[in-house]
Amino acid sequence: MPNWIPFIVVACAALIGAAYMILTFGRARQRAALGALVGAVAGAAGTLLFMLPLQFCTFESERETVDLIFGLVLIGIGMGLVLGFTRWIMTRVMAHQPIFEVQTQPGAYKGRVMPILLLAPTLTILLAFLYYPVFDTFGLSVLLARLGARRTAFVCVDNFTSLLSDPAYGQVVLITFFMSTAIVVVGLVLSLGIATMAYQPLTGARIYRTLLIWPYAISPAVAGVIFLLLFNPTGGIVNYFLDNLLGVKIGWTTDPTAARWAVILASIWKSMGFNILFYIAGLQNIPNDLKEAAAIDGANAWQRFRNVTIPLLSPITFFLVITNITYAFFETFGTIDYLTQGGPLDSTTTMMYRIYEIGFTNNDLGKAAAQSIVLFAMVIGLTVLQFRTQGRQVNYGA
Repeated sequence: MPNWIPFIVVACAALIGAAYMILTFGRARQRAALGALVGAVAGAAGTLLFMLPLQFCTFESERETVDLIFGLVLIGIGMGLVLGFTRWIMTRVMAHQPIFEVQTQPGAYKGRVMPILLLAPTLTILLAFLYYPVFDTFGLSVLLARLGARRTAFVCVDNFTSLLSDPAYGQVVLITFFMSTAIVVVGLVLSLGIATMAYQPLTGARIYRTLLIWPYAISPAVAGVIFLLLFNPTGGIVNYFLDNLLGVKIGWTTDPTAARWAVILASIWKSMGFNILFYIAGLQNIPNDLKEAAAIDGANAWQRFRNVTIPLLSPITFFLVITNITYAFFETFGTIDYLTQGGPLDSTTTMMYRIYEIGFTNNDLGKAAAQSIVLFAMVIGLTVLQFRTQGRQVNYGA
C-alpha cells in the first residue's frame, strides 16, 4: 500500500469533519474558523479510531471490494462517534452549560476525591474483568489465532468479511432472530396473562405467586436438563401423555422444527418468573380509580384491560422487552447446550452457540471473537432501535 493513501483518507475525513462543525458553529453564531479546526481534528481522530489499529489494511491493493467497503463503514462509525461526542461537548460549552452536572441535593458529595475513592474498587473490577476483555476481543478479532497455539497472524478484517460469504452463518442469524422473537413475544404474553390471574385477591396468593417466580432462580443449564427429561422422544413424560391421549409422538430432539420449539418453551419457562414478578409489581401500581371510571363509562373487562391496564404497564413492558432480548440472545446458551446441543442439523444453533462451537470446538479464536463482536453490535442496535421507536410510546402516567 502506498504511504500516501492513509494521509489522503485522514485528510478527507478531516475535511468532512470541518464542514460538519462549521455548520454546528454557524448555528450557534460562533467563529467558523474555530469550528473548522475542531471538526478537522475530530474527523481525523474518528478515522484513526479504527484505522490505526488496523494499519489501514482495508485500503491495500490486494484487498477485495468488500474489505474496502467494510473499512469505509468503520471510518463512518468512528467519525460518527467522535464528531457526535465533540458536537455534544461544544454545544454545551457554547451555551455556557457545565459538561458534567453538579449534584446540589442534600447528601451529595461536595468534593470529587471521596466519590472516586469509593468507586475505585468497583472500577478496578470492571476494568480487569469487563473492559479489558472487551478490548482484547477486538484485538483478537483481527488475528488468525488458534486455541493452544502460541503464534498468531494479522489477517485484517477477514474474520468479519468471511461471514458475508458464509451461507451457514446467514442461516444461524435467521434462526437466532426467529427463536429470540418467539421467546420475547410469547414469553411476555404468557407472563402478562399469568400475572393478571395471579394478581387476583385469592386465598394463599403469596404462596402460589412465589411458586410462579421460583423458576427464575434456576440456571439455564438446569432448565435444559429438566426439559430434556420432559421432552425426551422415547421416555419423556410429554410424549407419554401425547401418546396416551392423542396417539402421537413428537421428536422433540430429533425433528428440527420441534427442537426449536422445545428450546423456546424451555427458555420461556426459565424467564417467566422474572417477567411475572415485574408485571405483578406493575399491576399493583395501577390506580383502581381509572378502572372504575372505565367501568362506569361502560367498558367491559377486556376493554378495561386493553385500554387501561396495558397502556399503564408500558414502562414495565418496555423494560422487559429490553431484558428479554438480552436474555434470548445471550443466556439461552446453557439451555441449548444441554437440551439439543445445537442440533438436529444445526436447527437450534444460535449465534451465541456458534461462537462456542467456532472458538472451543474448532479452536478458531479469531473468528469466534469476530462473531461475538457482530452479536454484540446486533444487540446494541436492537436496543437503540427499541429506545428510538417503542421508548417514545411508553406512558409514564401511572
